[in-house]
Amino acid sequence: MPESLSGNNNPHTELAKAAIRAYVERGEVAAINADGSISVNGESGAGGNIDYSPLLNDRAGVFVSIKKTGALRGCIGTISPIRDNLAEEIVDNAISACSRDPRFEPVTPDELCDLSISVDVLSEAEPIESIHELDVIRYGVIVSKGRRRGLLLPNLEGVDTVEEQVRIALSKAGIHPSERYSMERFKVVRHEPGGSKGV
Repeated sequence: MPESLSGNNNPHTELAKAAIRAYVERGEVAAINADGSISVNGESGAGGNIDYSPLLNDRAGVFVSIKKTGALRGCIGTISPIRDNLAEEIVDNAISACSRDPRFEPVTPDELCDLSISVDVLSEAEPIESIHELDVIRYGVIVSKGRRRGLLLPNLEGVDTVEEQVRIALSKAGIHPSERYSMERFKVVRHEPGGSKGV
């Protein structure tokens, strides 16, 4: 099972929530200051009194998932880090999840109080030779064929077997199951708010 960290003051989820709120309500992008505070449009104080500075010292792939009354409302992420630090990775993917997921319309301000946010921080992926090296609860999977890649996170509701996990990842990548493709697995640390709902 992915390691799960929750709490009302979790900097990962609180940063994602602040980024979504600033973007949906005002079209502004949140930034982390060197002192660990959040600023929006040059003004500090957007993220409460949480110290976000530890997020400036790490880099990792990140997926931000948004749910509305339990149903997926948006999910966007990066397999490996493409930004300078974890804070920027979370902010950019949170904005993308609420506004650029092609499966959904952009989130509107009146929805914010009904949303819950989780942030998955990915470990470095490792190549595997066989589906037997997967575990649908413990590992996510990446399938690749040339430039086509598909990813599925671990421990997703409704995905109960590794065969189903790989099938969905292949479908996302546009890879036919009969093609030769490579596989990688990864672990995640899932950050969830501690029972609180609303952005």
